[in-house]
Amino acid sequence: MERLGRGDPGVVKLLVNGEERVEEKARDVAELIAALGLPAPAMLVEHNGLALRREEWPARPLAEGDRIEIVRIVAGG
Repeated sequence: MERLGRGDPGVVKLLVNGEERVEEKARDVAELIAALGLPAPAMLVEHNGLALRREEWPARPLAEGDRIEIVRIVAGG
């Protein structure tokens, strides 16, 4: 897993929903969702243009420059 940024190998710059984010703790998509404090069961996540099933999140490592799109599912009528 390539992790770059300001001399700290645990820091990556990501683009999350179009906004730059510096992430220090999350190593994969599942950890990013947790770090953002989002309710995982109600999320749709795309990693670098690829839609992911929730069970795939832990297997998708984060790297410098990754693009993450997160859509929250809202029920209504």
